[in-house]
Amino acid sequence: MQLRQSRCLATLKPLREIPCSTGQSTCLRREYVVSRYFYSCVSALLAFCAITAALGCSGTHIANNSASPQTAQPTQKRAPTITLAAQPSTISSGGSTALSWTTANASSVTIQGLGTFPATGSVTVKPAGTTTYTAVASGPGGTTKSTAVVNVTPPPPPPPGVPSSNHVVLVVEENHMYSDVIGSGAMPYLSSLASKFGLATQYYANTHPSIGNYFMLTTGQIITNNDSDCGTYSNDNMVRHLIAAGKTWKSYAEGLPSVGYTGCDTGAYVKRHNPFSYFSDVANSSTESANLVPFSQFATDLANNQLPQFSFIVPDVNDDAHNGSLGQADTWLQQNIAPLLSSSAFQSDGILIIVFDEAETSDTQGGGGHVAALVIGPKVKPGYVSTTYYQHQSTLRTLLEALSANTSLGAASNAPDMKEFF
Repeated sequence: MQLRQSRCLATLKPLREIPCSTGQSTCLRREYVVSRYFYSCVSALLAFCAITAALGCSGTHIANNSASPQTAQPTQKRAPTITLAAQPSTISSGGSTALSWTTANASSVTIQGLGTFPATGSVTVKPAGTTTYTAVASGPGGTTKSTAVVNVTPPPPPPPGVPSSNHVVLVVEENHMYSDVIGSGAMPYLSSLASKFGLATQYYANTHPSIGNYFMLTTGQIITNNDSDCGTYSNDNMVRHLIAAGKTWKSYAEGLPSVGYTGCDTGAYVKRHNPFSYFSDVANSSTESANLVPFSQFATDLANNQLPQFSFIVPDVNDDAHNGSLGQADTWLQQNIAPLLSSSAFQSDGILIIVFDEAETSDTQGGGGHVAALVIGPKVKPGYVSTTYYQHQSTLRTLLEALSANTSLGAASNAPDMKEFF
């Protein structure tokens, strides 16, 4: 630029010198001729100054002791960071886990549904189901989210209960202990059913003699131990619960002299083996007493597909092993129960329980001795053997559950049911 400047100045050439007078001294006045390069040099100089001004410099720096103050740059605020975790991340239903979090550049953490917490910390949670937790870290630089999922494993399904049935049947045999019946060879048909369906090996009657056990099977109480009793009882009973549940029922009693008979013993029929004939709900109602029928009606109802939802079967004292032999009782079962088991109605949802009312009087275990009890039906586990302790109140509860009736009946209210067989 220095060379360029010299050329520009060289374009001004002196033309002549003229003497002048200022009144004080003599001088020479010079006149210059403008060279043809002068104007282009001026334009170039102006352009150069404009460029240097745009670049923030003037080409000449003048020292100045008073420097211009510099503007302070603001400090950049950093956004917070957060890490949220659940330990353990998978829990069982009803369990708990710990949510913990760490942050940077944050002053607080808010977890939806739980509240606001310090920037670093933890909290115990107990979600009912699988839940995604969202934590928001807040700080001067804004907010940031983090999530953690807690997986809740549902509880295992409860064991299956007693299935509902429209064909529930109870048969009661008489006065023999478990070892007389199971494994003895005395009742081959009954033993075959025990092998094929379900057998309770620890079943105990409640009392001696018979009548108290029949009442326990139908009322949940030992109302009396007087086998000669021929009265009427108003205690809460199975019939009352079946009526309330809208269920049909019949008592098929072998040797019953007529429909609706509530009288005392006659021939091989004994009232103490037919507890339904004692209930005031039956004795005082022509409708309900019509459900006390001779056993011969059973085959007819079965053939016509007209069995009630609950059937109580009472062999007479010759066919229930009370007076007759176990072999005779076994033959009776095969002749009369086998057709039931093969019927389409029973095959659909039937449940049959065959149980002995009591053991010999010498056996007082459980109050009435160790007896055999079988649970039979299409939904029973094949060949199932139970070692659970049962008594007659468990049979009552199981019957009521199968019929979807109220189980709050005497000792049945708190008795274990027999759902393990299904």
